[in-house]
Amino acid sequence: MTLSCGVECFLLLGCSRWAWKRCTYVGSDDSETWPLATPDEFEPVPRVCRVILAVYEPDLRHPQFPPDGGYRLNPDWVLKRVTYEHTQGRSPPYLIYADHDRKEIVMAIRGLNLAKESDYKLLLNNRLGMQMFDGGYVHHGLLKSAVWLLNEESETLKRVWEETGREYQMIFAGHSLGSGVAALMAVVVINHRDRLGGIPRSKVRCYAVAPARCMSLNLAVKYADVIHSIVLQDDFLPRTATPLEDIFKSIFCLPCLIFLVCLRDTFIPEGRKLKDPRRLYAPGRMYHIVERKFCSNSLNCWFQQIMRENKSETITVPPKVQKLERSQTIEKEHKDALQKAVSLNIPHAISAADETTPNKETETEAAGSGNGDSPKPETESSTRGTNWDELVEKLFKRNESGKLVLNRESNTPQSQ
Repeated sequence: MTLSCGVECFLLLGCSRWAWKRCTYVGSDDSETWPLATPDEFEPVPRVCRVILAVYEPDLRHPQFPPDGGYRLNPDWVLKRVTYEHTQGRSPPYLIYADHDRKEIVMAIRGLNLAKESDYKLLLNNRLGMQMFDGGYVHHGLLKSAVWLLNEESETLKRVWEETGREYQMIFAGHSLGSGVAALMAVVVINHRDRLGGIPRSKVRCYAVAPARCMSLNLAVKYADVIHSIVLQDDFLPRTATPLEDIFKSIFCLPCLIFLVCLRDTFIPEGRKLKDPRRLYAPGRMYHIVERKFCSNSLNCWFQQIMRENKSETITVPPKVQKLERSQTIEKEHKDALQKAVSLNIPHAISAADETTPNKETETEAAGSGNGDSPKPETESSTRGTNWDELVEKLFKRNESGKLVLNRESNTPQSQ
């Protein structure tokens, strides 16, 4: 009797401790020991957010929902605006904007429209382990949307980049659903930069605001130097391990789903989660916007901080705990992250040496093409336009059992 009472008390205390931790855990705890982002590092984010918000406006000359301070965009520099009528459900609406002041070409994609069935179809077009890509896994529906957008707009992006002297940065940006599409567009472009005029990797950037979990961990680390994800405080979608398609299938019983997910994740070891190659994560390098007031209205905080461009206002309160000082460059941190992924035995993770070698060769070729060298003759594919579906398919081949296998992996010599 005494033993059973002791066991019951032990279980009760354990469950109470777990419930207390779950109920009092706030978003700021996730990044408590992260190094602070520098003002220069974060400076493009408010500007890119304004471009994303501009996608929601039918007329930028007469905006209906301008943020504080306005959009600060020149309507004459909007090269193209595409609505649902044109995309016909294959992509969210988007616009292409050439910022000649900052030498940037921005392709911004809007987020999930709760009133559009086509957005739900795009989001639900996936299942665990459905889509392999570049040595990992990605969200099938979002990749299809990204490839469709490149088929539609890659020639426009290439033409504008070449007409502006091949000096502008190419920026893909999106919010929510659009963030996943933008991130996968950046990944595809990085793998086929020659199809956009040989643009260097250093000139391709992606900003994913409220990012969707769209790629496996090895890809999220691999492209952390290109993709930057911005998460607000307690934003649920970038954190949950539940696939997006399952969340929206269960939207009418979401509290029950969240409870079951939390309960399940409590008993799954972290190592087991990391070693599942099909598990999708938010892409790239993470930036966490933190409102430190517990149970406050974080939405106001979001717009106040994301639209603020005064560098002196970036940090308003001291951190609760001592932060790691940023003593490394972003490039060095990216190499360290690649090595860390290898040391943790993340499936299909590559080392920094494997990642940098081909990029340097390609960028050297791109740099040589702009130093007065004679231009290379255009290939047949460049004259008739690039078919991005074919390029994505060429990354794979089928083995004897009919399964898709990465060409890079199949050509790797076996160790003896």
